Amino acid sequence: MKYVIKKIGTLIITLLIVSFLSFLAFSIIPGDAARSKLGTEATEEQVRALQKELGLDKPVLVQYGIWLKNFVTGDMGESYSYSMPVSEMLKNKIPITIALTIMAFVIILLVSVPVGIFTAQHVGKKLDHIIMILNQVIMSVPGFFIGILITYIFGLILRWFTPGAYVSISENFWGFLRYLIAPAIAIALPRCAMGVKMLRNSVISQMEMDYVRTASARGNGKQRIMYRHVLKNAIIPVITFWGMTIADIVANSIIIEQVFTIPGMGSLLVTSISNRDYPVVQGIIVLVAALVVVINFVVDLLYGKIDPRISLR
Repeated sequence: MKYVIKKIGTLIITLLIVSFLSFLAFSIIPGDAARSKLGTEATEEQVRALQKELGLDKPVLVQYGIWLKNFVTGDMGESYSYSMPVSEMLKNKIPITIALTIMAFVIILLVSVPVGIFTAQHVGKKLDHIIMILNQVIMSVPGFFIGILITYIFGLILRWFTPGAYVSISENFWGFLRYLIAPAIAIALPRCAMGVKMLRNSVISQMEMDYVRTASARGNGKQRIMYRHVLKNAIIPVITFWGMTIADIVANSIIIEQVFTIPGMGSLLVTSISNRDYPVVQGIIVLVAALVVVINFVVDLLYGKIDPRISLR
């Protein structure tokens, strides 16, 4: 219980630090939200009046305190550019980013686990060398560049999908999922390569342990030893990697959404930064940070369940 309470406390402190730093950054970077909204023709009196209306004339700490109080009660503020609640703007964006994240993570699991186990079982053989060379190449290529290649080859040349022809989930559920496959693959491929390498090394390390030789001496087959003993221990460090991967996917989905013209949180974030629409930017950053720390929190709990020594420490 103390372990859980400690992790929850760390989670809350992390969110507070992230929200304050992002809020502080907006007050430092050049640009004025009021002037951006009114345009270059606005007078100084109009700008000051709007700053007062938006609360931008108050000290940064006061602004942050007001924002934090409202955020805790579920009020994420109002968009400067669209004059509508931030929560309303994000309501239809969040499911898109979450769906893309889940789809990419499923692809990572379906590819990295069997390939990682296969290469570990055939270490040193020709096919293992080929896979690991290919793995190293994929791991070094950024996801956004893979997205551009997928768009060019499978979208423009082979015409398996129409680039930019996004289908909303309300219009066609299966069409929505089909359109997300390409960006999900672009996000997943480099992380599949990292997952394969990590699981392969972990399995190889476990195969050298004494308990494997003992199990083999007792007449257990290779497959039984692998799936009953080795994989259970080898998967422990990989779980932490998967937790970090989900957080990484969320962050990278923002970039990939731009490549494939997906109207998720990423496109809204880029537009809001350009418009100095700080309430929207702040809301997205805090939501992404919350998702990341919650995922890490769940991974830590899962890690503690698998290996009780973690909880004791």
